[in-house]
Amino acid sequence: MAERGEVVVVGAGLGGLASAVELAGAGLSVTVLERAAIAGGKAGARLVQGLEVDTGPSVLTMPDVLSELFTRAGSSLDAHLTLREPAPAFRYRWPDGVILDVFADLGRTLDSVNRTLGARACRDLAQFMAYARRIWEAAAPHFVYGPAPSWGHMASLGLGELLKLRQVDPLRAMRAAIAQQVRSPHLRMLLERYATYNGSDPRSAPATLNCIAHVELALGGFGVEGGIYEVVRALQRVGEGLGVRYRFEAPVARIDASGGRVRGVVLEDGEVVPAEVVVGNADAAHVARDLLGEGVRHGLPEVAQPSMSGWTAVVRAGSRGTRPARVAHEVLFPRDYTAEFADIFDADRPPREPTVYLCAQRACHGRATWPDDSEPVFLMANAPPEPAQGPRPDAAWALLKATVRQRLLDADLLQRGDAFLWERTPTDLARQFPGSRGAIYGAASNDRFAAFRRPANRVGGVPGLYLASGSAHPGGGMPLALLSGRAAARAALADLGRPR
Repeated sequence: MAERGEVVVVGAGLGGLASAVELAGAGLSVTVLERAAIAGGKAGARLVQGLEVDTGPSVLTMPDVLSELFTRAGSSLDAHLTLREPAPAFRYRWPDGVILDVFADLGRTLDSVNRTLGARACRDLAQFMAYARRIWEAAAPHFVYGPAPSWGHMASLGLGELLKLRQVDPLRAMRAAIAQQVRSPHLRMLLERYATYNGSDPRSAPATLNCIAHVELALGGFGVEGGIYEVVRALQRVGEGLGVRYRFEAPVARIDASGGRVRGVVLEDGEVVPAEVVVGNADAAHVARDLLGEGVRHGLPEVAQPSMSGWTAVVRAGSRGTRPARVAHEVLFPRDYTAEFADIFDADRPPREPTVYLCAQRACHGRATWPDDSEPVFLMANAPPEPAQGPRPDAAWALLKATVRQRLLDADLLQRGDAFLWERTPTDLARQFPGSRGAIYGAASNDRFAAFRRPANRVGGVPGLYLASGSAHPGGGMPLALLSGRAAARAALADLGRPR
């Protein structure tokens, strides 16, 4: 029998780590069980040829979320992390030869747009950013920072709040809203790319997602000294200071929900770990189908359409010599951006000409380099998740890899001798994160009601069970996964009658 206030967190991803810190900070006894050998989940790191490299997220947005988490735990962001503002932050490249630098400061970005694309494009972007800010300010309290939205909650809002919600622009598609306000085809592609930040399709995702432009271009995207994995280390360190116990290589086989409520978990080796509260930091589908098992009426929704996945790799890139040094982030657009989304969402195949994203980990995070001055560069190409019927042939990923490599060689962003040291396909992601089908962000937000179908942090059908992951409210990406952990913890504390 579990002691009162005993908590098990299943998974040591960002959501699980954040939830553990919140719950331990409220005085609960917390144990984190992680099937892997280290914490981090998708925000992982790997030692390759003697050098640690990040293998997941590469830019930190909304650092205030981390700051609040550390402050509430009796510490501070500055005590654990040093943020970096590389300049330029992003360099965008188009097939027609246009190259645009974007900065963490919106004013500098507008100046860059004015120089590169002209005064009209600059005016359009400035007006679009004011529109994106209005969406963010109206949507964030209800769809990001608050509890999971529901029709009942919306109906309970006063007239003033409901009128504000008109600003979120839910009835237009993201692409249509951009096209009606921005005339530059280059800026249109740049702004449509923000749909991919939660794995969605700008052709059908609601224009509400245009607020992502405000989050990155106005609030800023940051590097982290030493690498993004330092965020994982800091969260684990703070948790340890609050008494959180971390057990690695401890895979959970099932959640015990006998008698109509959570009783604890059972590990794959048969060990029973009792708990009054279980926080599932795993894909919601894995919790529902595998960990709870048949016969448990959990009420969790089925995923209508998984988000994008991604093919990722780390390259040992040789010295640039007399060529310009790498910038923190670069994006190489294809000739036909629409075809990329059609390949992924309509034809369910890897894109024939993908957008390629690069993160130079030295320029972005101050990561170490190898003795010959070669440096780790992280690559990513958008890709579909795994088919429901089973794994995609390996040849599909081999072709995508070859296409990415050739595109980078043609753009002089890689050299022929640069070695691919590590790579992960959507098939690998699906294997590593059960229930996900390799989708990075849970469900895609490809219709106006997606936010209302995303699983809430409290599993209503199973008292004592909570969800903290990118597949639950408020969604995928680093800051939202952290907020999901916080929301799950707050729901648990409210149900236990414990102060935050």
